[in-house]
Amino acid sequence: MPEVIVITEGQTEEFFIKQLVAPSLRHLNINIKPENLRGSVSFDRIKLYARNTLRGNSRVVVSTFIDLYALDTSFPAFAEAKKLSDVYARLVYMEKAFHSAIIEEVGCRPERFLPYIQPYEYEGLLFSDVCALSTVEPTWDKSLKQLNKVCESFASPEHINDGFDTKPSKRLENLLSPEYKKTRHGPLIAKQITLEVIEQKCVHFREWMESLRRLSQAGY
Repeated sequence: MPEVIVITEGQTEEFFIKQLVAPSLRHLNINIKPENLRGSVSFDRIKLYARNTLRGNSRVVVSTFIDLYALDTSFPAFAEAKKLSDVYARLVYMEKAFHSAIIEEVGCRPERFLPYIQPYEYEGLLFSDVCALSTVEPTWDKSLKQLNKVCESFASPEHINDGFDTKPSKRLENLLSPEYKKTRHGPLIAKQITLEVIEQKCVHFREWMESLRRLSQAGY
């Protein structure tokens, strides 16, 4: 059974991995475990954790679930990728450099590290179905029109941008009453939406999930 440790930067992402992603992969005999590094997640912190984990157990795979918004500038190819206007091109460029740097550091097989950077932050996924989102609290349906307006302004939930006042989590905080609370509402909303719908709307997230599913065929 492949064991995958997913590095997260906060409790919201940790709960999302534990409560939704991990159960969805059990039927493939893939064991997913989130590892919350807590606080600022620099490239050096991830590199140290990945090196110790991958060298310590040859059957473990390490992945990441970190936000592009406010990503530490120490990550490989950060400056070069920032010049790319298309968020998907930017992420492919960064994740490729991220992958190469970790594999070079650890000296392990390439398939044992699966970098994933979320565009632009976890809450972008929650715009996959704002009708479902609006049912989580009794009064949130009053904000449905405004939530739909946000969705209509972007090509996909993953394109909702990364300004301080316009990032997905800030939009939810501003639009919803009672106010959106990351650790309480984040996983609840995702459960209401379902992973299936999130994957339909979020291409980059779906590609990551598919890379995890392929581990069932990797012979671990």
